[in-house]
Amino acid sequence: MIWKYRYKILGILFSAWLLCYVDRMVMATAIAFIAQDLHLPPLVMGGVLSAFFAGYALMQIPGGLLADRFGPRAVLTASIGWWSVLTALTGMVHGLTAMLAVRVLFGVGEGPFPPSAAKTIASWFPRREVARANGLLLASTSIGATVAPLFVVVLIKSWGWRSVFYSLFAPGVAVACVVWLYVKNSPMQSAHVTPQELADYEADTARPISVRSALRESLRTSAVLWCALSMFFSNIVAWGLMNWLPTYLLQARGFGMEKMGAFAALTNLAGALGYPAGGYIADRYFKQKLRIPIVLGLAISGVFTYLAALAPSGERACIYLLLVFFSINAASTAINTLPMLLVSKHAVGGAYGIVNTAGQLAGLLSPLLIGCVLNITHSNFEVVFYCLVGLCFMALYPALQIKQSASSSTPELSASRP
Repeated sequence: MIWKYRYKILGILFSAWLLCYVDRMVMATAIAFIAQDLHLPPLVMGGVLSAFFAGYALMQIPGGLLADRFGPRAVLTASIGWWSVLTALTGMVHGLTAMLAVRVLFGVGEGPFPPSAAKTIASWFPRREVARANGLLLASTSIGATVAPLFVVVLIKSWGWRSVFYSLFAPGVAVACVVWLYVKNSPMQSAHVTPQELADYEADTARPISVRSALRESLRTSAVLWCALSMFFSNIVAWGLMNWLPTYLLQARGFGMEKMGAFAALTNLAGALGYPAGGYIADRYFKQKLRIPIVLGLAISGVFTYLAALAPSGERACIYLLLVFFSINAASTAINTLPMLLVSKHAVGGAYGIVNTAGQLAGLLSPLLIGCVLNITHSNFEVVFYCLVGLCFMALYPALQIKQSASSSTPELSASRP
C-alpha cells in the first residue's frame, strides 16, 4: 500500500482536534477547583461550563459557510489561534463575570473549527473512505477528553488551576502554524499529491460555492435536519456525562483525585475507540443505511446508562459508562458523517454546521439542565442518569426518519490538476 498525502492531512487535523478537546475539557476537571476559588454553587458551575457552548454553537453555521466560501485552510488556522489566546486568558480571570465572558469568546473562536475540519475531510477523502476518516478524526475528541483529566490533576497539584490554561497557549500557536503550512483547501491545490492519488478524487472537489447556495442546499435536505435533531438529544447525554463525570465520581462515588482522573480517562478512552469503530462499521456494512448504527448505538447507550444509575459501586458504574461512551460515540460517527454524504462537497461546511449547531446547543443546555436537577434533588446523580436514559431514547425517533438517497454514495470520478 502506497502512503497517500491525505493521511498526513488527517494526522494534522487529528492533532489539531486533540488539542481542541484538551483545551475544552480541562474546564470539566478544573471547574471543581475554580468553584472553590471563586465560591461558585452547582448551578453557577453549570453556567460556566455552558458559557463556552453559547459562543461555540453561534459560530457553527457561519464557520461552515465561511469554509464553503473561502476554503477551510484560513478558517482552521484562525480558529486555532483564537482559541489558544482565549485559553490562556481563562487562567487570568478572577471573577465570575469575566470568566463567563472569556468562555463565551473561547467558544466563538473554536466554533468554526469542526465544520471546517469536516469540509477538509470531505475534500481530501473519496466518499468510500469518508466515514472511516471521520471516525478516526473524531476519536481525537475522546482522546483529548481522556488526556485532560490526567493533565489537569498533575498541574493543579503542582501549580494550581491557572497553570493548566497558561500551559496550552504555545502548543496552540504551533499547531496553527502547521495547519497553515500543510493543509491546503483541496488536493488539487497541493504540490505534494501525486497524479495517482489525485485520480481518487471527485472532479468537483475544489469548486467554491456561494454562502446562499450552500445554506439553501443544506436546508432543503430533510435528512440533514433529522440528523441535527438526533444530534441535539444524543449530545445532551454525551456532554452531560463528559462535563459532570469528574464531579460525579468525586462527590457521588467518593473517589479520590487520582482515582477519579484514572477512571474518567478510561471512560473517555472507550469513547475514543467508539468513534473509529463506528466509522469502520458504517463504511463496511451500512453505507446506504447509516441510521441503523445510529439507532443501535443510542439504544445501547440508554440501556447501560440505566444500569450505571443502579450500579452498587463506583467501579461498576464506570464499567457501564465505558460501554455508554463507546456506543454513543459509534452512533455519533454516523450522525457526523451523514452531512458529508447527503449534500454536494461544495456545501458540506454549511450542512455540517447545521448539524453541529444542534449538537452544541445541546452542549449549552446540558450542564445547566444537570445543574438544575442536582440543585432540585440535592445532588442526586441517580435522577440525572434517569433523565439521560430518556434523552437517549428521544434521540431514536429523528434517527429513524433519516433517509439516504442514491446520490449519497456516488462512485468517484477521476480529476485532473487544474
